[in-house]
Amino acid sequence: MPDTSDNRPSSKVARLIAEYGLDGLGEELETRWTGDGVERTSLRDLADYFNERLLERALIDAGMSALDSDVSTMYRNLTDDDVSTGVRTDARNRLESNGVDVDSLESDFVSYQAIRSYLTEYRDAEYRRLSDEEKVEKDLQSIQRLMTRTLSVTEERIQKLEQTGRIDVEEFEVLLDVQVLCGDCGEQYSVAEFLDERGCDCQRE
Repeated sequence: MPDTSDNRPSSKVARLIAEYGLDGLGEELETRWTGDGVERTSLRDLADYFNERLLERALIDAGMSALDSDVSTMYRNLTDDDVSTGVRTDARNRLESNGVDVDSLESDFVSYQAIRSYLTEYRDAEYRRLSDEEKVEKDLQSIQRLMTRTLSVTEERIQKLEQTGRIDVEEFEVLLDVQVLCGDCGEQYSVAEFLDERGCDCQRE
């Protein structure tokens, strides 16, 4: 579902998705919220996930490391009540020294209520149990989005390293291929083929 409509209520989340260039994040939030069983993500966790994506974009734009572990640690240091004042100050100083407007970034962080309003009012989403076919398709889409994001982050990192003279490269292409190997018969599948076929042929023989 697209994130623009004249008939929809205003949404801070939708605005930030557009401003930060986070294409596809709205659909990902909806998928995570309407997921099946234990894989469904709570609104509070979705708010943290969304805020980490904002921080990740700010880090990338500033030329800083944007590995998942770095983003999660930095976000915790900025927002967690259990973090000491010294740790929080160090985190802010590190960002500011790299040109990040921390006050503006933190004002963009959203609450779980904003995520709920975005999903239910802006995207008109609701939780329901998925059929087996829907669940397989949604999981495949999630895997493909993660693969696309991995490719994008890898390309950005290589480009930054080349631009700052840390590595030598002119033209390059990043390739990512996820394979599933059956432990019983040794047959190998692409992840899309494996899920489309609902598993390995040897289990149906």
